[in-house]
Amino acid sequence: MLFSKFERFVAKRYLRAKRKEGFISVITGFAFTGIALGVATLIIVMSVMNGFRQELLSRILGLNGHIGIMSPVGYPFNNYKTAVKEIGEFEHVKFVIPMIENQLLVSAGKAAEGAMVRGIERQDLLRRPVLKTALSLVNMEEFEGNSVIVGSRLANKMGIVPGDEITLISPNGKVTAFGTVPRMKSYKVAGTFEVGMFEYDANYIFMPLDTAQTYFGMKGAVSHIDVTLDDENMLRPVRRAIEESIGGGAYVFDWKQTNAAFFNAIDVERNVMFLILTMIILVAAFNIITGLIMLVKDKGRDIAVLRTMGAGKGSIMRIFFLDGAFIGVVGTILGVILGLLVCYNIETIRQFLEGLSGRELFSAEIYFLSKLPAKVDVTEVAVVALISLLLSFLATLYPAYRAAKFDPVEALRYE
Repeated sequence: MLFSKFERFVAKRYLRAKRKEGFISVITGFAFTGIALGVATLIIVMSVMNGFRQELLSRILGLNGHIGIMSPVGYPFNNYKTAVKEIGEFEHVKFVIPMIENQLLVSAGKAAEGAMVRGIERQDLLRRPVLKTALSLVNMEEFEGNSVIVGSRLANKMGIVPGDEITLISPNGKVTAFGTVPRMKSYKVAGTFEVGMFEYDANYIFMPLDTAQTYFGMKGAVSHIDVTLDDENMLRPVRRAIEESIGGGAYVFDWKQTNAAFFNAIDVERNVMFLILTMIILVAAFNIITGLIMLVKDKGRDIAVLRTMGAGKGSIMRIFFLDGAFIGVVGTILGVILGLLVCYNIETIRQFLEGLSGRELFSAEIYFLSKLPAKVDVTEVAVVALISLLLSFLATLYPAYRAAKFDPVEALRYE
């Protein structure tokens, strides 16, 4: 074996500090706690960042396609049915959804808010799993004619409930001799939806496609075509094929372009947080060095006795290496367990802390999501654990080397 029974026995005895070595025990305890907390914090932060990214991505792709085709302003797609059929036959295209999307003002009673109206067919609305789940409590048979479905946060803000009427006001109205008259029309609220993403729940209204065509004066036309793929990795070749198919008469874009700045910011924050929190583990590793050096100083007489009894330098070095490694290994294991427990119960912990403090700790308006997400990546957990163990092992080398170089003659001279 790498460590003999004698070395393991002595190392174990040195870890169990006596009363007079209480201060060394406290320093060792700090090192032990520091490593556990550092590992746990790093796992929690990385998992929350992963969960945040995945949840946002699933919500964005759950409401929009991988590729979007937008018509030039003032020139809608009049032959959209032909384009939808042609694009739908491309390889790796799952489905194609034609729609009308425009901004306008929503009025209900004394409340007024800006909103984004999306005109879409009922069957297309239910094609997306995220929306299908969000609309599970809505009677979709009512989604026809002059009816709309409103985002839950927008409805709450304006005091709207299913059955109420809202007025949609568009500045692009009819041109008369007296100027442009805003387009106004009342619609019945068939229900509300909540996808868990603030941007959509607080700003979006869904309307039947034929109703939207009539309201926006785009009879038989759409302004936007959404393309969803069955394989995200085929994004570039499919987009290239669509661009070649439709020519230069429309703007083709993908979800990575529209959300590039946002996801790049998340990736940068994630990398910076990893670097900063690794420093916590490094500080804890320095505590191991401090604790072991003080232990070597305190055990100078014992080391001298062991050396005179025949224990070699290598044996002394392995004894103190075992002490430091034990702190690192157990601290890392406890840190991983603590980190995973928090990750799997993070939403419950958030709700408990909010109830305790009486304050909203995770505002949907700031973080875009209604719940605090966490996605544990096994590879990342393994990397964090390995970094912690490596730093802990490196931290034990100098004190262990110093113990091995201890001169027994000097230690026993005044005994």
